Amino acid sequence: MRKRNHHVSVWLTAQEHDHLKQQATLAGLGTDPFVRNLIQGVNLRPRPPDVYAALLRELSAIGNNVNQIAHVANGKKDISQAELNEAVHLFRQAWRLVNDSL
Repeated sequence: MRKRNHHVSVWLTAQEHDHLKQQATLAGLGTDPFVRNLIQGVNLRPRPPDVYAALLRELSAIGNNVNQIAHVANGKKDISQAELNEAVHLFRQAWRLVNDSL
């Protein structure tokens, strides 16, 4: 048995229809789920760009390296220039990704 058994038709102008499709696409949804979410009061936001996943991976790598450097620095009270340069390099990579995505 169908879970949704009521159909609603709405007449839209071409401009309204285009706007509906555009907003649904921005949210990463089809028009039907988009309208259902709006009716239910869901706060819909644009889907984040795909580059955000790469950015999160880079930030995670930076966090791991910073933790490793902190661990080494706490253990032997010294870090090498190479370790510091690697952390700076990863930070700059992530910064570029952030700037490019905005």
